[in-house]
Amino acid sequence: MKDYLSLRIGKRFSSFQLHKKTILFSLLALLIVIAVAVVSLGMGEMKIAPLDVVKVLLGIGSEENALIVEQFRLPRIVIAILVGAALAVAGAIMQGLVRNPLASPDILGVSGGASVFAVGFLILFETASIKWLPPIAFLGATLTTFLLYALSWKKGVTPLRLVMIGVGIKIAAGAIVTMLIMFSPFLLQNKALLWLTGSIYSVDWNDVFMILPWVVGLILVAVLLARRVNIQQLGDDLATSLGSSLQLDRFLLLMICAALTGTAVSVGGDISFVALLAPHIAKQLIGPSFGGAMTLSAFLGAIIVLLADLVGRMAFSPIEVPVGVFTSAIGAPFFIYLLYKNRNR
Repeated sequence: MKDYLSLRIGKRFSSFQLHKKTILFSLLALLIVIAVAVVSLGMGEMKIAPLDVVKVLLGIGSEENALIVEQFRLPRIVIAILVGAALAVAGAIMQGLVRNPLASPDILGVSGGASVFAVGFLILFETASIKWLPPIAFLGATLTTFLLYALSWKKGVTPLRLVMIGVGIKIAAGAIVTMLIMFSPFLLQNKALLWLTGSIYSVDWNDVFMILPWVVGLILVAVLLARRVNIQQLGDDLATSLGSSLQLDRFLLLMICAALTGTAVSVGGDISFVALLAPHIAKQLIGPSFGGAMTLSAFLGAIIVLLADLVGRMAFSPIEVPVGVFTSAIGAPFFIYLLYKNRNR
């Protein structure tokens, strides 16, 4: 047991063990997040050396560099970290609930529901303030999760029914979004399509302060409930026999997943495959326990979105390619690989 660190919060609320390997990989991932963020803060039309970026962050940089970094680039970097972490933890929860590495909020329709509400808002309320978009997307994700849970209920909710109903909701949501775009004016079509590809280029500090408490709070709750996700892996019969309130836990975890997804989608758009990639990589590195996998997934999700944003800004400069284009380019082949790997399950 020397390789494990035991953590307990309260007498009954949450307890789990972290392997030293989990701590090591999490610290390494955190360092990568910081390194990529510093490099990204220095990239743009006016390049700033990493050392000068660090000086700005420490409050000893030049006024010109401070203006560029703090007012124009840092909000985008913070949003990339928050969105990536939120999507990754939501994906870890979803994969744990359905006991399937192919599951994620975007594949099971939760992101699609948020997209329907967001695109509908952009097209039907074109004169309304864009600041209403985050709560609208959040509402869409939450209502879609309620619908997913209700349609999957038959003397309880099973992982198989969640997957089947979720895929159906995703297809229906995609069809609704397509219809909304087809019958809208050209300028509104471009606006909606840009949001759908997943883009964080226009965010500011107001967006950061709006989602920061939600993302941090929900991730902390998710990590504290990781033991309940582990119990879900035992199967319904065994988990129930051990005294687990299986259906209540499943509903609570689904709501956390929806809240994280809606929060991320509200400012980042429909960024695909981060919720699929990050948890799978985390479990490959440290094993199947969700206590450590959620924390590592959050860091990995942040890295994926940060790198996608950096490449999108610099690969075809001065043209910026949305984050979602690069995450899809990486995630789609990976999803096909997972399908092939799990074809006999």
